[in-house]
Amino acid sequence: MRIAYLECFSGISGDMLLGAMVDAGVPLEILQQTAVDLNVGARLEARKLLRGGLTGTKVDVLTAKGSASHHPDAHDRTNNRELDHAHTHDHAHEVEHHPAHEPTHAHHRSLSTILGIIAAAPLSVEVKERASRAFRLLGEAEAAIHSIPVEQVHFHEVGAVDTIVDIVCAAAGAQHLGLDRWVASPLNVGSGTVVCAHGTLPVPAPATLALLGDAPIYSAGLPMERVTPTGAALLRMLDVEYASLPALRVRSSGYGAGGRDTPGQPNLLRLLVGETEAGDQASEPIAILETVIDDSTPQLLAYVSDLLLDAGAWDVYRIPVQMKKGRTGVQLTVLCAPDRLSMLRDILFRETTTIGAHWRIESKLALRREFAEVKTPWGTVRIKIARAATGEVLNTAPEYEDCRRIAAERNVPLKLVMQQAAQAFAASCGGERP
Repeated sequence: MRIAYLECFSGISGDMLLGAMVDAGVPLEILQQTAVDLNVGARLEARKLLRGGLTGTKVDVLTAKGSASHHPDAHDRTNNRELDHAHTHDHAHEVEHHPAHEPTHAHHRSLSTILGIIAAAPLSVEVKERASRAFRLLGEAEAAIHSIPVEQVHFHEVGAVDTIVDIVCAAAGAQHLGLDRWVASPLNVGSGTVVCAHGTLPVPAPATLALLGDAPIYSAGLPMERVTPTGAALLRMLDVEYASLPALRVRSSGYGAGGRDTPGQPNLLRLLVGETEAGDQASEPIAILETVIDDSTPQLLAYVSDLLLDAGAWDVYRIPVQMKKGRTGVQLTVLCAPDRLSMLRDILFRETTTIGAHWRIESKLALRREFAEVKTPWGTVRIKIARAATGEVLNTAPEYEDCRRIAAERNVPLKLVMQQAAQAFAASCGGERP
């Protein structure tokens, strides 16, 4: 499994991620061609910069006239800092731009306009889908903040050419890397205030905060905006998980440079690209939520278990336990992705009589899973296949819901449907273990 790990000790922005990708081995030419294919009058240039004594790559978006579309102090909007209006920024919230320097920039692009630019470009389906998703997420965040339908959202600075190029080129870079999983450290979001089209607001900006959701954040270093709305949208676009550095063999690494050399803390984003050991299984974080209840009926607990599963829990199980004073109770355990924890916790408190619960984050090892379809005398059944990292089939099982549906519709014993499906797979698997 190929994994990327983003170390966001100085936050993340669009140009920093592009720089880290190039520094880690993504050919600059791929990103440059992507920028040209967008047909928005922009091109990319990369340069090496020192940040805190370390070398990183800075990627700039240039307009048709050749001026840098990324501000020299991009990723550095600080308290009471005067900004040079002769350049634009890669951030979704910024001061108004000087029209003389950006003939191709539209200050109020709608979501449909931006999606149209992406759709019209000669890019792969994967790149288009990823980039479009990032802008939809931005649109949904803005719509929620301003309490308007997403169709009425008109981006201000986020509609600028540099942001469009950043997001689409990041999607192209991710495709080139061909990764199975993106993981990131907790995010240093910065502190202070930021001047945007809606006034002076605290860091992180509202759209950034909405996009980050339950991501772990903190503030360190000089007052400045360290995670931009574009950076937050890219993290969502890549379905980034937040965890400590997983076990992997590093194949390449890169540093993306921010616009300012901040004393005492290098203004860099580090990207590690590696692979899990051969024979290792995929590891991912898992949240475990537990409570013990002694005053609920079995029917209520069964109902709540179904609610939790419908809301995205991976599994819910109940165990009888002996409590203090000789009372018999039930331990209710919920397994879920960490980003689902708060929502499932709220369901637990709302629907049960418990007044307390505990939770923890652990690591989950899982075999690689895939599905195949087989024909039975009564219909098609999916077979779940579990493989080792080497590709060896270790376990197979007919999908229960498929077999249950067929058994009910065709009035056939469930065990017979499951047996026929297993036999059909064994006959067609070419010697693989059934």
